[in-house]
This record gives sequence, structure tokens and C-alpha cells, in this order.
Amino acid sequence: MNRKQIISMVLAFAMVAILAVGCSSKETDKSNKGEDQKKPVKLVFWGGVPADAGPQNVVDTWNKTNPDVQVEYNRFVNDDEGNLKLDTALITNQAVDVYFSYNVPRLQKRVDAGTALNLKDFKDYDIEDKMGPSALDWKIGEDYYAIPTTKNVYMIWLNDNLLKEHNLAVPTAWTWSEMQEYGNKLKTDKRYGLVQFLESYADPMDSILSQFGETKADGTSNLDHPGIATWLTTLNEMMGTGATVPLGEQLTSKMPVETMFLKGEAAMLNAGPYIFRSSNNLTENPREFKIAFAPVPRITEDPAEHKQRNGLGDGLTINPKSKHVDEAWAFSKWYADEGVMLMAAGGRVPSSKDVDREAAVKLMIEGVEDLYDVDSLQNVLFEQENTFTRKTPQQVLDLRREEYEKFFVGSQQLEQTINNMVKRHNDYLKQ
Repeated sequence: MNRKQIISMVLAFAMVAILAVGCSSKETDKSNKGEDQKKPVKLVFWGGVPADAGPQNVVDTWNKTNPDVQVEYNRFVNDDEGNLKLDTALITNQAVDVYFSYNVPRLQKRVDAGTALNLKDFKDYDIEDKMGPSALDWKIGEDYYAIPTTKNVYMIWLNDNLLKEHNLAVPTAWTWSEMQEYGNKLKTDKRYGLVQFLESYADPMDSILSQFGETKADGTSNLDHPGIATWLTTLNEMMGTGATVPLGEQLTSKMPVETMFLKGEAAMLNAGPYIFRSSNNLTENPREFKIAFAPVPRITEDPAEHKQRNGLGDGLTINPKSKHVDEAWAFSKWYADEGVMLMAAGGRVPSSKDVDREAAVKLMIEGVEDLYDVDSLQNVLFEQENTFTRKTPQQVLDLRREEYEKFFVGSQQLEQTINNMVKRHNDYLKQ
């Protein structure tokens, strides 16, 4: 072999080596890209409950067992301003994959805006079988756009020590007239008989309308039903005597009614089980009195004419613009059957039949059982029948509120208030 042949052979081997290195480098690049593609999917989960009252425990538990799908919690306050923040994020394509709609009117608006995914194509989870017939209240048209994950229970929280001082029994069924009597007996110069959240103010009105219909047989408004005038008059009288706080004062001061009750500045509180996250926190809300529970009173004397606002709540909703819809659905199913149990200590009562509700109640009051009348709690959570879920459109809720607020602050008489609500409701119905 001459010199030229040797040189040619060396060059050929060198070229083969260079090509092999290049191919190896490309294969390594491909492998690295494959590793990049295996980064965990990130889901952003929006809810109205403070992270330390259950949601952080939920996402931490999920993330430990689902390394490929990591969830991050983002809290919004469940009021008008907070819901506007969420709706803005949905419309402007900010990071929202799964979120809560806390009532049907809110969900309806999101369905209309195209920001709630229709769940009809998911066949591996039967919402009605899991949640029972009350789930039907969450249907929009013929379909579900959310999984209602909790059992909504509105109830009257009672200072049991004060009841005993005044020889008053814990009611198992009562009327607004009877609650007015309790309020008058329990009030003092420094203590209201009853305080309420503004969100639940119209529940007596909705109880009447859910039983007798929002419209009459001729299709016109039923807001002039006699029961509504009875509610307006009774509550207004309670404001006048100090049995409850005047609405004008509550609106201007943004009164912390929950804190007032836990401090003993009110004997009764109209609220849901979400208060447990505060009433169990004896560091921030120290108290020595026991809390008992009663159902929300009815307007009419006949129990058969009353419906209790309970039903289901906390509708878990998927953003149709999410890039990870399948993962969001997997998280939603897990939350509805398992994850929601981690919310019980914060006052959420799971609605799925796969959850042990009595165990949830134990978690709700764990460590402070002696500060509650457990029998009355069980009664309001599980023994109330003939319930309703508020489904009135937000526009109607708003127009009603605007009129009854005028009445309660003294700028409008009862008859004018009823007439205005009826007229405005009829105008809405014509639209």
C-alpha cells in the first residue's frame, strides 16, 4: 500500500468518526428534547376558599401522587369583585384550567360567555348517580357544565349558652315570626339577636318562589306573593327593635357578621357550614360558649309550603380554552370523590355518595367537639327535606335587591317596593 492510499484510508476513517459523533449528538439532542416534553403538566385551579382552609391540602395531596400533572391553587374572593376577577381571567385567556362556580346563576353567565366546558362528552362519570337527584338543579339546558361537589346547607347558628339562660329550646322547625321572638328576647344594648350575610338575605323570598313559582299561570311575575310582603315586614320590624342589624348600617360599615357572632355580639347567625373554618379557630376567635344549629325558618305557618335552601353547591368547572382538558377532567373526578374530603375541616359537606358524610362531620369539628351541639348539627345537615337550589338569573337577583334595599333603608314604602319589583321583573320576562 503506497503513501497516497494510506492517507486516503486515514481520511475515510476520520470522516466516518465525525459522522458518527454528529449522529450521536443528534440522538442526544432528540433524547433531551424528549425529556423536555416529559415536563409535568401544570393546572391552575381557582377557588374562593382561603388556601389554608383546605385547598392547599387538596393540591398537595394530588401533587404527591400525580407527578405528571401538578396543580397550583389561585384564590379569588367569592363576591362580585372576586367573581369579576375570575371572569376577566377567563375571557382574556389568563391561566385558568379548572375553577369553582358557587351558584347556578354564575355558572349560567359563564356558559353564555363560552367559558364553561360542556361535560357531555365525558362518559366515565355519572354526575346524577354520584350526587343524587339534586344534581339536576345544576343542569344548564340538557347538559352539565360543572360537577356540584358539596351539599349546601344554610342554617341558623345559635349561641346555646344564651338559649339556656333564656329558657329557649333549640328549634328543629320554626317560622320567621318565632325567630323574631327569639331575637327580641336575646338582644341587648350591646348584642343583636340576629345577624346575616347579605348573600343569604333573599333566601326567604326564594323559598316562597321555589314552592309557588317565580311566575304565575299567566306568565307574569309572582313577586307580589303575600309571603314576600310578610318577610319584608317581619325583617323590617326586627331592624326597628334592634333584634337584627339595620341593613343601611350593615351596608355602610361592611359589618363582619361572622366575627360578631363568634365574639358574642350577636346571638344568632344565618350562614352555611363554611363558618366552621373560623369557629374552630380558637386562637383567632376565642370563645367558651357552645354553638347549636337550627334550620332557616319558614315564612308561612304550613311546613308543606316551605322549601329549605340547601341543594348542592361548589360546581367544579373546566375552562374550555384550557390546553389540558383531559388532565383537568381527571383532577375534577378525583376532587369530587376524594379530594373534597380534605375540605371538610373547613366546613364543606361532600355531596358524592362515595364519601362518608358522617366522617366528614367528625372532621368538621375534630378537636373542638365539646363546643358544638352535635345532635342539632346532624339534624340540619342530614334531616332537612324539600330543598331548593337558587337558580334565579343574576339580573333578577340584582333588580330585586335594589328594590328591597330601598325598603329596608327607609327610602321606599312596602307597597311601592312590591310594585317596583313586579314591574321590573315583568319587563325582564318580556325581554
